[in-house]
Amino acid sequence: MAVTTLSERGELSRAARQFLRTESGSAVMLISAAVIALLWANLPLGYETFWHTQLAMNLGEWSLSLDLRHWVNDGLMVLFFFSVGLEIAREMTLGELRGFRAVAAPAAAAVGGLVIPALVFLAFNAGTVAQNAWGITISTDTAVLLGVLALVGPRCPDQLRVFLLALAIVDDIGAVIAIAVFYTEQVDVLALFLAILLFAALLGLRFVRFWRTPFYAVIGVVMWVAVLASGVHPSVVGVALGLLVNAYAPRRQDMKRALIVGKTFILDPTPERALAAQAAVTEAVSPNERLQLKIQPWSSYVIVPLFVLANAGVVLDRETLTAAFASPLTWGIIVGLVLGKPIGVTLGTWVALRTGIGRVPDTLRWGQLFGGAGLSGIGFTVALFVTELALDDELLISEAKIGILTGSVLAALVGWLVFRVAGERGGQCSPSGLPTLPPRPWRPVD
Repeated sequence: MAVTTLSERGELSRAARQFLRTESGSAVMLISAAVIALLWANLPLGYETFWHTQLAMNLGEWSLSLDLRHWVNDGLMVLFFFSVGLEIAREMTLGELRGFRAVAAPAAAAVGGLVIPALVFLAFNAGTVAQNAWGITISTDTAVLLGVLALVGPRCPDQLRVFLLALAIVDDIGAVIAIAVFYTEQVDVLALFLAILLFAALLGLRFVRFWRTPFYAVIGVVMWVAVLASGVHPSVVGVALGLLVNAYAPRRQDMKRALIVGKTFILDPTPERALAAQAAVTEAVSPNERLQLKIQPWSSYVIVPLFVLANAGVVLDRETLTAAFASPLTWGIIVGLVLGKPIGVTLGTWVALRTGIGRVPDTLRWGQLFGGAGLSGIGFTVALFVTELALDDELLISEAKIGILTGSVLAALVGWLVFRVAGERGGQCSPSGLPTLPPRPWRPVD
């Protein structure tokens, strides 16, 4: 009898539901930040002057000076990538990326959605000064994607949300690897070696199950400084630290201990027993989920909107728009997002299903998958991030941002229209004919 996973049954884990709620709500903040950035940049209010203000940190003879934009991009965004690392670790242990067949189809879709848009972009820009900016088109903005899915409503079933969540996680992995490998120009080997040694030390402590959040935080800051000095983008520090944080389902013995300590508090409600009960309940939840609970709202509602506010501002006068829509850079981004991304996602999914290496929920229809693939062309946060890494010329940066904004809006409209017109059509994606088990009740880990 076939044993189905959560992804195959199309069920959302509790952690996944929490993630979806947070990311969906943050889409409003993100879009609002983009609108404010555009208004700010097009009014005589000193948008660029403000974000180029220098801010220095001094400790004795040591000094670190960056402008405000780089403090956001290279500093605060590390926490965003840390939350990405936490999510990857959790989903590989407990959620949608657990098991080969559960991840094969969304992983193949993500790979297609990484490769095809890059090739489309290069078809417009190969041999030009902008050819290195192909990474702008490869990543999906999960927050805006989930926000648009909320507008789609019941036409987007939970099964598709599961699939797109897994796809977005693999997509993030690919984007981080691209940033680390292709957008690092010069490397200070000594500083990078120090960062690797610190990471190896933390990895060893993780295997002996030593976890003290302040200790890891201090080592993480030192790693960030070392990686920043090495020339490698510090986003890799965030992801690496997130992957180190242990994720596990509540263990039976921890739950029993929490129950016993809680009963003793009820019988004798002293402050000491209250603290013991609180500690017992806390220890029953993995460090990964505890940190997600604390960091994810800050990442989604503060850091990412602040990043968009610092980077999305572009002058939209007649001269700039005329230059942008005559530029192969702008059109490479627009076509890569609106056509390349959905074609890559659909092709990758089809290959996984055709070869039998992966499955999607049997009730998912091709019309729904096409709609989700269309929405995957919404590239925003990481696209703006790569723009600042790949391009130096201010005119090219403006053209790229106009392409990102235009392509993302068009991708959202195309995906929404596909759902409206063909969301319930197209037949099932993966009719297996195999029996499936009823949903299994959740049980703690022994």
